[in-house]
Amino acid sequence: MALDFAAGCIGGAAGVLVGHPFDTVKVRLQVQNVDKPLYRGTYHCFQSIIRQESMLGLYKGIGSPMMGLTFINAIVFGVQGNAMRKLGRDTPLNQFLAGASAGTIQCVICCPMELAKTRMQMQGTGEKKSKRKLYKNSLDCLVRIYKKEGIRGINRGMVTTLMRETPGFGVYFLTYDVLTRSLGCEPEDPYMIPKLLFAGGMSGIASWLSTYPVDVIKSRLQADGVGGVHQYSGIMDCVRQSLKKEGWRVFTRGLTSTLLRAFPVNATTFATVTLFLLYMREGEECSIQDSELQSVQLQPLQPQTQPTSM
Repeated sequence: MALDFAAGCIGGAAGVLVGHPFDTVKVRLQVQNVDKPLYRGTYHCFQSIIRQESMLGLYKGIGSPMMGLTFINAIVFGVQGNAMRKLGRDTPLNQFLAGASAGTIQCVICCPMELAKTRMQMQGTGEKKSKRKLYKNSLDCLVRIYKKEGIRGINRGMVTTLMRETPGFGVYFLTYDVLTRSLGCEPEDPYMIPKLLFAGGMSGIASWLSTYPVDVIKSRLQADGVGGVHQYSGIMDCVRQSLKKEGWRVFTRGLTSTLLRAFPVNATTFATVTLFLLYMREGEECSIQDSELQSVQLQPLQPQTQPTSM
């Protein structure tokens, strides 16, 4: 289980660095005011952020996922691996159940982390250098929210996070399992790495497509209240208002940047985790074999007790 946690940490850090700019664009598109939209689409959003806020604008709020996603991936891969061992049989259904349980447990960290990330990403929109920063960093953001709203405040969006993560991670691990089996990702296969990258990337896309509408509502609820103005009273009110103003297309806002991000991030994460586990397990097997060989070689040198004639 320790190897699963370590692999998750490494994979998580790699994924954050690759995908955070796409996530910033996703959040901006999801929560922008439909009456006065700042961005016309994914490319225009990228272009505007770089022009108005510099390249650093795309990395706003990265502190929170760099701290949180590393632990989240450690929890996800650790819990999923442990759940599979408890379930016994490696079947697609068990992969889904193990993934869903991992997704549920990591929400404790995921929800506050994404709240801080969303608030930081929305801060200073359109400004190269924010004139007045409400939050200094992700930790300061959570501390200020806690002081003002308590535990309930830092867990804003928890229900929608659970609704997204539980089935989302089930689909995630199920898709990866099915694809790696179909593609035949064996250690001796010379094309194993490209196959792992493809399987991981497609798993991320499948996971996001399965729960994306919930993510839109979650982002809106977590961004609500910035500047002291609360627009939504709850999940259903957010759904109702969003549908009334923007129609069903509201549930696809930011989807393009999400899918563009999902493939490289999850390809990197899954390939890193799988290769790390293979490498470490091979190392463990070699060390066990070496120790067994040494014990066999030492056996003839051990003094043998001779029968004494009394």
